[in-house]
Amino acid sequence: MRPKALYVETVIRTDLDTLWRHTQDPDLHRRWDLRFSDITPVDGHFRYTSRFLGVTVTGIGVSAANRNWPDGSRTSVLRFASADPLSLISEGAGFWRYTPVGDGVRFVTGFDYGTRWGRFGRAADRVFRPLFGWMTAWSFDRLRLWLETGTPPEEQLLTEPSAARCGRTRPRAKVAAR
Repeated sequence: MRPKALYVETVIRTDLDTLWRHTQDPDLHRRWDLRFSDITPVDGHFRYTSRFLGVTVTGIGVSAANRNWPDGSRTSVLRFASADPLSLISEGAGFWRYTPVGDGVRFVTGFDYGTRWGRFGRAADRVFRPLFGWMTAWSFDRLRLWLETGTPPEEQLLTEPSAARCGRTRPRAKVAAR
């Protein structure tokens, strides 16, 4: 059975351009996202470094597409991969969707990835994937706190952001009544 893709959403009381800048600019992104200790632009793509449980892994990512929609929303699509033998993740893809709502922006991500190390990697992913989803949600709330309160991520207590404030289940499509 294939594991479920990860999904996280939150609403941030800010404007779309500010949220876009804080997620697309590598210098701002690495400040709020627990999953990355460094993000460096390199020749049309970026190199990322992650430190997790004492292990440092590197990989690359590339923006596959950005789109502005007629309803005022935006989507950013990303592909990523790691040749680092220490990385559980071999390659993957995902999206960020920014939808203006009321006095803020609904910020959503969905992503999935393949693992390496065969059977051991699939077993390790049963623990890693929920933790990676939690880290994503916690990071989204950290970003929300930064943009809503002005408190930089480096000044937030580790207990201030909460993954529980973010949705972690993709909404089901509505089925038309027959």
